[in-house]
Amino acid sequence: MSSAEEMEKLFEEIQKVHGHGPDILVSNAGHGKRIPSILDIPVEEFDYTLNINLRASFILSKLAVPHMKSQKWGRIIFMGSIAAYGGGINGCHYAASKAGLIGMAKNLALKLAADGITVNDVAPAMIGETGMIPDAKFLEGTPGDVNNIPVGRLGAPQEVANVVTMLCKTGYLTGQSILLSGGLK
Repeated sequence: MSSAEEMEKLFEEIQKVHGHGPDILVSNAGHGKRIPSILDIPVEEFDYTLNINLRASFILSKLAVPHMKSQKWGRIIFMGSIAAYGGGINGCHYAASKAGLIGMAKNLALKLAADGITVNDVAPAMIGETGMIPDAKFLEGTPGDVNNIPVGRLGAPQEVANVVTMLCKTGYLTGQSILLSGGLK
């Protein structure tokens, strides 16, 4: 997802196999090293994080929209994070990249709604069974501590999938960021 050329090749393959571009785009690529202090985030890491988490969604959307516009129907769903709201356990580089997705989703939603295309963002937090949550001991006493989650547990991948599925089926919800966080803010 760091190469525009590779994403273009992906869309060429989709075109070859299906005869057209995608009807639904779920942009789920992500990168985020846990570097909490701005003083410890190298500029290269900041750039790479924005490249994967924000630029790739821009390029994928740009490639997907022509087909969606031609058929007057499409769904674009970005996978954000609670970090976009200023929370989370990653650094400001990650938060900035995910906040950018919300802004892009809101802008594209307004510009593409007349073409039957909805654009939304799903912002999960503390989803278990993904390998992305570090050891519980590591998180004790931090904002990511499971004991701080109001529902008292980690989220499940299926719960994220349920929200994405709902967004694929719903044509009236657009320009929204859905915080799926068990009550964390």
